[in-house]
Amino acid sequence: MALAQRMGLKTIAWDQGIGTLRHTPTRLLARYTLAGCTRVSVRDRASAALLTDWQIPHILAPDPVWALQSQLVPELEDLQEPRVALILRSHPHLTPTRLANLTRALVEFQQATQVFILLLPFQKSEDLDIATAIQPQLPGGSHILCLEDPQQLKGVFRGVEMAIGMRLHSLIMAAAEGCRCFALSYDPKVNRLMEDLAIPGWDVADLPDDPSLISRTWVEYFRHGHSLPSAKIQSLVNQALIHRELLGEVLL
Repeated sequence: MALAQRMGLKTIAWDQGIGTLRHTPTRLLARYTLAGCTRVSVRDRASAALLTDWQIPHILAPDPVWALQSQLVPELEDLQEPRVALILRSHPHLTPTRLANLTRALVEFQQATQVFILLLPFQKSEDLDIATAIQPQLPGGSHILCLEDPQQLKGVFRGVEMAIGMRLHSLIMAAAEGCRCFALSYDPKVNRLMEDLAIPGWDVADLPDDPSLISRTWVEYFRHGHSLPSAKIQSLVNQALIHRELLGEVLL
């Protein structure tokens, strides 16, 4: 982006989550480059606070995925209910021991609730191997569903009661479709969403060692947890459209 600016090109920082910037040279480069942007929009309060501190004009609005139009997924009609979606990704914090604990917790959770587990690899290169490793160990119904279309990925959550997700956009899509969400955070951007929407969950690095504790927590949330109120969802959708409007203004 800095190179593009030196060549006289228009640059836009669109829907950014800024940070964590741990090193001074990185922070200086980010500040310099963002200051040279024609427009800047961010998706969380921590990023907005950083830009305010840097005196860089910006717009704060929810992630544009909130406003993405979802599409029905016909494959769901053949899968039993109730359904719980699982979205895990490869990450150094998701060690073999933690993955084994999560898998054991899923087994106990499924036995306690009789739910159908829908494994959703959002990015095949990082997610599919984990899904295929877990599925044979589940005692009840389960299915791996690979979709490429973001609108269909979002539409899956219309037919899901609860989502257990690591990926930021799995949680946003699920919440936007009125699905209960439980987060397994591997990144500050996920923690920011958890804070903003009061989504329960754990950092993967701090995952409990006891699979039964994990399972009991999921069972309690499945039975008594609540999705976002429809008015809150609609408000987030409306605000997310601000990113689209900004893009339209700049490209005119």
